[in-house]
Amino acid sequence: MFKIRKINPEIKSEINTGFGVNSSDYGGRFLNKDGKPNIEKKGVGYFEKISWYHALLEMPRWKFLSSILLFYLAINLVFGSLYFLTGINHLDGITAHSAIEKFSEAFFFSCETFTTVGYGKISPVGFVANSISAFEALIGWASFAVVTGLIYGRFARPKAYIRFSENALLSPFHDGNAIMLRLAPFKNTTLTDAEAKLTLGLIVEENGKLVNKFFQLTLEYEKVNSLTLSWTVVHPITETSPFYNFTEDDFRNAQGEILVFIKAFDDMFSNVVVARTSYTLNEVIIGARFEPMYHRSPDQNQTLLHLDKLNALTKAQLNF
Repeated sequence: MFKIRKINPEIKSEINTGFGVNSSDYGGRFLNKDGKPNIEKKGVGYFEKISWYHALLEMPRWKFLSSILLFYLAINLVFGSLYFLTGINHLDGITAHSAIEKFSEAFFFSCETFTTVGYGKISPVGFVANSISAFEALIGWASFAVVTGLIYGRFARPKAYIRFSENALLSPFHDGNAIMLRLAPFKNTTLTDAEAKLTLGLIVEENGKLVNKFFQLTLEYEKVNSLTLSWTVVHPITETSPFYNFTEDDFRNAQGEILVFIKAFDDMFSNVVVARTSYTLNEVIIGARFEPMYHRSPDQNQTLLHLDKLNALTKAQLNF
């Protein structure tokens, strides 16, 4: 394992990051690229450790819609089977003769009951059939209330529509070098009072033992009044930086991770939104700079922001 011994002892590390100090107890990165902690919780049951409300809110759209469709089909297959097993003679209005046709009519009667449509062609007869249909109507009413709340929650939940560059860069900056990453809003929202915080997690040798150390990275600009275009977050490597005296080999071989925290105010939600990501040091491209991703429109009346150029970069000579 490559050991870092070049951290200036006068640079104080943070102790209130919420991450573990003992590197032997930590596996992989601290944060995943999507900003979620790289942690799997053990010691409790699967259903106990999952908040279904949060899981359904954060689920990708296609999975959410597929889950609703599968639940709808499954519940109606169950009740359609109950009607069929109870006896088709308890459903007045079914004129089918084959078993498949009878089951299909029982299934569609279940759909009509579940959604409380009730076309009136088929109606339950007897205590058992009426009890099943009454219970199904109750489940349908409750299910639609839950789904409506989830759909509203997915639309109304405050979310930071911010995209980060795939890689951070080690770029020339003034007479020295700097760590740079880029982000940009990608929805028709207005973000104001945006703040950035970068924390470096690094495995260092201390008293003959490898430990996790965390350092606050000072930025060229920690805040911007309005985040309407792209923002290149810059950490100048000065004498107060934990990267000071790092060589190219140090950047390529050291085990560390840059944790990125962004906070901004969204006018549409009238709320503070946050976004997180991280870059391991092997995800830092050495000797490159970002290409401009916005320019003046041909008619000179607008500024064009090209989100497909968020990761566009060119090679650059470092100041070692």
